[in-house]
Amino acid sequence: MARWHALLACPHCGSDLAEKRGSLVCAAGHSFDIARQGYVNLLPGGAEVGTADTREMVGSRRAFFASGHYRSLVERVAAVAADAVSDVPGCIIDAGAGTGEYLAAVLEATPGRVGLALDLSKHAARHAARAHPDAGAVVCDVWGRLPVRDGVAAAVMCVFAPRNAAETARVLAPGGALVVVTPTSRHLSEIIGPLGMLTVDPDKGARLERTLGADFVRRRLEPLEYSATLSVDDMVSLAMMGPSAWHATPDRVRAEAERLGDGTDVSVSVEIGVWRVDRSSDVSDAL
Repeated sequence: MARWHALLACPHCGSDLAEKRGSLVCAAGHSFDIARQGYVNLLPGGAEVGTADTREMVGSRRAFFASGHYRSLVERVAAVAADAVSDVPGCIIDAGAGTGEYLAAVLEATPGRVGLALDLSKHAARHAARAHPDAGAVVCDVWGRLPVRDGVAAAVMCVFAPRNAAETARVLAPGGALVVVTPTSRHLSEIIGPLGMLTVDPDKGARLERTLGADFVRRRLEPLEYSATLSVDDMVSLAMMGPSAWHATPDRVRAEAERLGDGTDVSVSVEIGVWRVDRSSDVSDAL
């Protein structure tokens, strides 16, 4: 049995899952086939997947990450996450993991841990399942109940991804960390307008505080900003790998990227936050 299988829970009844003849099965008899690519689909029947990354979006993501322009970002996220879990046992979960680049880097920085890549896209999960030998991939909706056992995670990462505060708190081990990466208003600012990409919500920081504040306290905030010099192909891949791909056509994006030309300098600007479950209410209740 793969080590990551033991971290999972049935999406129907919440029972532990066990491997049986190429499937994961719970005590109630719910069964889920393990795909030949190595991932498992734990979406309940009838679940909507309309916002899942398409095959084309995943291809663009892989092309952009292969260019190396996000390498400094990936390495810094891995270093922050590794530091945050240095004395906490448990696995590493990447919620909204895409093809698993960030998870793989964290697992390299924390040898011996197991990783779970959670994503709504089966196309992303196929690649995330092979991102690292100690990682597994699960197709699920991170806005719903995560198909993960209680208290198994040393860290949950949300890198440019949705944050389900209540479920994150449930799956974290005592002392575990939520690592959140969000763009600043300067992130990719040089190409967002010309390429018709979605803009960063100026209220994003305040909204993050509101959505996490009921369950978590932020313990660390680290800015990261640097410049990347992109080719036309890089810009097209970057624009078409994320949610902007739902609002733009490749031909239009390429035409605008060609107007900017090869060698366009673009800002990579993010904030990396480390949050921990707020235990102050527990203390108050005990008094």
